[in-house]
Amino acid sequence: MLVAVSGGAGEAYEQAALAFERSLADILRQDGKTVVFVHVEARDGATLSRAGQAAPRLHIALGVQACAQLARQKAAALNQNTLALCTLLPRQSFEYLMRETGRQAGPDFSALYLNQPLGRQLDLIRLALPRARRVGVLLGTSPDAGRTEAQLAELARERGLHLVSARVDAGDPLFPGLKQVLDESDVLLAMADPQIYNSHTIQNILLTSFRAKVPMQAFSPAYARAGALLALYTTPEQIGAQVALLARDALSELEGGPRGFGPPQHSPLFEVNVNAHVARSLGLQLDAVALAERLRRLELRSGLERRSERCPDVRDGSARACPRTGGL
Repeated sequence: MLVAVSGGAGEAYEQAALAFERSLADILRQDGKTVVFVHVEARDGATLSRAGQAAPRLHIALGVQACAQLARQKAAALNQNTLALCTLLPRQSFEYLMRETGRQAGPDFSALYLNQPLGRQLDLIRLALPRARRVGVLLGTSPDAGRTEAQLAELARERGLHLVSARVDAGDPLFPGLKQVLDESDVLLAMADPQIYNSHTIQNILLTSFRAKVPMQAFSPAYARAGALLALYTTPEQIGAQVALLARDALSELEGGPRGFGPPQHSPLFEVNVNAHVARSLGLQLDAVALAERLRRLELRSGLERRSERCPDVRDGSARACPRTGGL
């Protein structure tokens, strides 16, 4: 069985690719199968199959560039039995590529998102900062910013929280919007928007929020090391292991009928980091491991409750398996 893996250069791509290949090889070996991996450089514009080489059963695209290269290929260039999965990219980037290329996300072209579902981010705030009620966010001007803002506001209301938001146009200074949000918020939720949070802005944002005594919850362990109170993220190794499980299921389904990956989804695997120095300065005692475990238990309990609401009683003879659902 041939599996193609494409992605950019960098430690995160390498870690995810190695974890995926190792995990998938181990899983298939238990089923008495072997796998051959071929690496395709996304920037080369290579197609899924090369001269003299059989088409792969599966293509894993790591990162936005690799996913874009794959999505822009004409449907005829993709073998009808080849499945594609994009990962190491945020939900907004994948949805933008689907619109730009006219593709339809589905079982044969799906994604495992890198960023965290919005509900999970808000749940961590409730667990770590139970007295916080006003959640501040800075949003850019991307086409998805308005929808993200509306979703966050609704999810915050469901949790007894209030969203305080400000939009920042490209090229405009961040400080007025940041000051407005910090003045009215108990916590700043950093979204993975490169227009707002990047190497040129992060130090000033962290310093301003620290001086205002408004803790930040970020999306990267590097931000926690730099001064954010909390970070919620999925590691490249976790992404690789999760992709391997999805690939195993997709490939096994192919043998009985091409059902593929199912809809795009967020990873159920995640980690929490706490900056102990920032926590102490705010008079807080937080344990990253304990917070992560409580968040996992909360998601498990919430998932069971949702399934019990949406599925027939198991004692009913007409009961069937519940459909897979994905969080925002």
